[in-house]
Amino acid sequence: MSFPNIYTHRKVAETKAKSCDICFKISSSVLITPDNKDWFYVCPAHLKDIGFCTPKIDQAAIEARKKRELDEEVERVKKEYEEKQKKKKEKDEKGNKKDDKKDDKKEDTKDGTGEDKQTTQDKTESAQEGATASPVDEEEEPRVFELKSAFYQQRVNRKRQAEIAKRNRERMRDPTFFPSVPKNLP
Repeated sequence: MSFPNIYTHRKVAETKAKSCDICFKISSSVLITPDNKDWFYVCPAHLKDIGFCTPKIDQAAIEARKKRELDEEVERVKKEYEEKQKKKKEKDEKGNKKDDKKDDKKEDTKDGTGEDKQTTQDKTESAQEGATASPVDEEEEPRVFELKSAFYQQRVNRKRQAEIAKRNRERMRDPTFFPSVPKNLP
């Protein structure tokens, strides 16, 4: 009747919140085993308590997330580079026709840094796009925990007692469980 000491942190709807098994405050956080044999409500504050549980860090998931973020960054940079190359090509094509007029305008459009105002504006727009394009990652808190031995043993004992009580209730319903009344005279 044993189950693994690995619990996953899940959130339930606020309307389904129940009292924490430790402190009896209302909580919408649940710890559940992978095979769904055991689950209980717990406050998020208890998950940070090292005396209650320890987080299990999944190195493979962390590496996969870093790789995904790196790939997204590479794609974004490639896209930016391609856009700049297109703009540069367009400017070169137009530049051949209007070299004289552009030289006069360039002197007027330079800001204090020596860059064109248009390129400065393009840089700020791309920086803003990069900031809004990066999606907010799921919560950075660990999701998998291992209970300390005392709490884990308490969960196992509680589950075992519930199973024994269920077995006893089933036995009580069985009519052959109780002794029958003697039929012979003594």
